[in-house]
Amino acid sequence: MTDIEIAQKNVMVPVADVAAKIGIKPEDLEMYGPYKAKLTMKKLREFQAKAQDASKRGKLILVTAITPTPAGEGKSTVSIGLGDGLRKIGKNAVIALREPSLGPCFGVKGGACGGGYAQIVPMEDINLHFTGDLHAISIANNLIAALVDNHIQQGNELGIDPRTITWKRCVDLNDRQLRNVISGLGNRTDGTPREDHFSITVASEIMAILCLSRSISELKERISSIIIGKNYNKENVKFGDLKCTGAVAALLKDAIRPNIVQTLEKNPVFVHGGPFANIAHGCNSVNATLSALATGDYVVTEAGFAADLGAEKFMDIKCRVAGIAPSAVVIVATIRALKMHGGVAKTELSAPNVDALKKGFENLKAHIENVGKFGVPAVVAVNKFITDTDEEIATLQQLCTDNGSVAVLCEGWGKGGDGATELAKVVAEVADSGKANFHYLYESELALDKKIEKIATEIYHADHVEFQGTALKKLKDFEAMGYGNLPICVAKTQNSISHDPKLIGAPKGFVFPVRDVQLYAGAGFVVALAGDIMTMPGLPKHPAAMDIDVDDDGVISGLF
Repeated sequence: MTDIEIAQKNVMVPVADVAAKIGIKPEDLEMYGPYKAKLTMKKLREFQAKAQDASKRGKLILVTAITPTPAGEGKSTVSIGLGDGLRKIGKNAVIALREPSLGPCFGVKGGACGGGYAQIVPMEDINLHFTGDLHAISIANNLIAALVDNHIQQGNELGIDPRTITWKRCVDLNDRQLRNVISGLGNRTDGTPREDHFSITVASEIMAILCLSRSISELKERISSIIIGKNYNKENVKFGDLKCTGAVAALLKDAIRPNIVQTLEKNPVFVHGGPFANIAHGCNSVNATLSALATGDYVVTEAGFAADLGAEKFMDIKCRVAGIAPSAVVIVATIRALKMHGGVAKTELSAPNVDALKKGFENLKAHIENVGKFGVPAVVAVNKFITDTDEEIATLQQLCTDNGSVAVLCEGWGKGGDGATELAKVVAEVADSGKANFHYLYESELALDKKIEKIATEIYHADHVEFQGTALKKLKDFEAMGYGNLPICVAKTQNSISHDPKLIGAPKGFVFPVRDVQLYAGAGFVVALAGDIMTMPGLPKHPAAMDIDVDDDGVISGLF
């Protein structure tokens, strides 16, 4: 059966019953039908207060992965299977995941609800409109854009130079046609013509702000701090100068509260926030993670793509903001994907090839080393396929042992929690061992360009960084403005540890090109754009949208 067929055959229980497993009462929930709910603001505050005390919060387990390949890795599937597996062995585990974006759902990557018998449900709802969070983020983002352009049209009291506007509109779809546009054409009353741009919603600064804010007050403070452009005196103009912050925050008053759903095995999951890790910071919301830490003894969360992207940003951005630290890291790998990193074509991956596995292991080895640079022990979860041979499995396990980790088979896709109990036992043991000695990759006081260089050389294994155009000057300007202590959020391809998607495996010694930098003053980080990365993806030749349908009863098919 397909993932959606498995999900549709599952009989869900009321989400209030699921929430009760972690001490959440019906009055603590705002229901979105019988199977989806949001925490009330009152309960969210209680969880935040409890999670502030490190002695009262659960152990945090971060799930990351090797560099993605067309063969697939299954990070969300392993995260969900691990959460169910921990409960199977008697642990009070809670899962905290990101919300899916419509872009990948209708494009090529797919959703973010797991797969097989390790899924969260209602799968179709979560992958599509869910509780409306991403819609609210899109509208809030575009309200800012509309208010900025209206201010210019209505006399421009702040003297905003339209040529300097950095705020982009957004839509939660892969629409390359909107990357670069001219807006305001037509008559005088139709606006001021200018060059304009769109990002996908999950790359919006509003998405980052929502995911990093604990309260509506903090949300408003961050929104007010957004730099929208410069005036004719070349001074920064913040959105707060337009005195419309409250209106934007009003659109997000519900979106800031975490959502609760269930796994196929009726276990609780917080699903909230969805920034991509290749073009944003790649983690679910601070509020969802704090809520999970307040209700579970073990919290399984994930960061997008591989350890060079999602895990690094989780450690250096999210942990810094939230004051949290992981007790263990799980790196998801498949033998098929490692053979692909070793040079095997996708059509040949089912054939045994130990030599290619050994060659491709260099990618996994790099990610094990990357995680170690944060002082956190790593466990390798081998997402098992039926084509994996005993020799290949034994080889991978020995390679991991030789490199200071342990590899455990995970069969969550085919067996649910029962297929992840061995992984759960090992991960719980590592998390309980006290071996984690978490620290950031860089200190806040380090210069912005040096932070980028540290990430590029130590995590991506580049030889050095080349700052193109005005990128270096802009970094120095950001420091002069007082933003030098901010962390870095690198936007680069997810298909390589480097900036170049063609460099598979574990490339070394290359030049890492930073073509531009952007200041996200509201979110509280500096974005460094490397290589040809775009903040608005495009659709493939055969988008997933061609396979999706719905019948007269509203039953969806073809959604994975």
